[in-house]
Amino acid sequence: MRCLAAIALLACASAHAAPVDRFPDVAAAYWVEVDGRPLWAGNTDRRLPMASLAKLMTALIAVEAGDLDAWAEVSAGAAAETGSRIGLRRGERVTRRDLLLAAFVRSANDACRALADAVDAGTGTRDATGAFVARMNARAAALGMADTHYANPCGHDDPMQYTSVRDLATLSHAVLAEPVLADAASKRELRLVTAAGRVLSMRTTNPLLDGLSGARGLKTGTTPAAGRCLVALVERDGRRVLVVLLHAPERWWDSVGLVELAFEARDDAVVR
Repeated sequence: MRCLAAIALLACASAHAAPVDRFPDVAAAYWVEVDGRPLWAGNTDRRLPMASLAKLMTALIAVEAGDLDAWAEVSAGAAAETGSRIGLRRGERVTRRDLLLAAFVRSANDACRALADAVDAGTGTRDATGAFVARMNARAAALGMADTHYANPCGHDDPMQYTSVRDLATLSHAVLAEPVLADAASKRELRLVTAAGRVLSMRTTNPLLDGLSGARGLKTGTTPAAGRCLVALVERDGRRVLVVLLHAPERWWDSVGLVELAFEARDDAVVR
């Protein structure tokens, strides 16, 4: 575990230097910005696996598609999803809004897949999930995310599923512009009820919401190929810090350190 004091000394020593990768050990790639202005970053355009950070795009498309209070039926594929899940059953009906919240709060793959299936169920294609992934890639292109490609909506490891920290910062701004998603990202607990009355309760996968002053989300992710990933948003006294980490050995410790240093920074630098 790295020492926060050592990181602080490094930041102070280079406070007036040209923008550089000041913290190369925190992650394979990272991005720190204050009030929308990049402050520190490393390997900004390196293409890396994203784990469940893919759900940021899934949620954005679901909100933009609208009709969040419509009922969605859980498909066999969604019920069989692996990894993080909340135990949805084939044939159950859940609102799109609750599926979105479960995908965000608990990072549930079964809820994420059911949401993607529901959004593109009316496309007339035999593969609603494939149509949804195509929509994800089109939206990424529209946002200018040149180093991002999706192969599935939930973040499973795949050679064709990758992103960069710069692109994730861009996507995070689009997500935060949607009030429904900004609110979802900050929820610590969730209780949803299926159409048949089955109650499912869950807690967030993001411990920063409980332990870091001003934390507002945004998304966690972990897979064997991606390692530990995080997009953290913290707001204090009218200022906002966004931290993006891909393949971060100590994402909780280092994200807190980066957040505190960013709030203390006197001189904003622009990442080139």
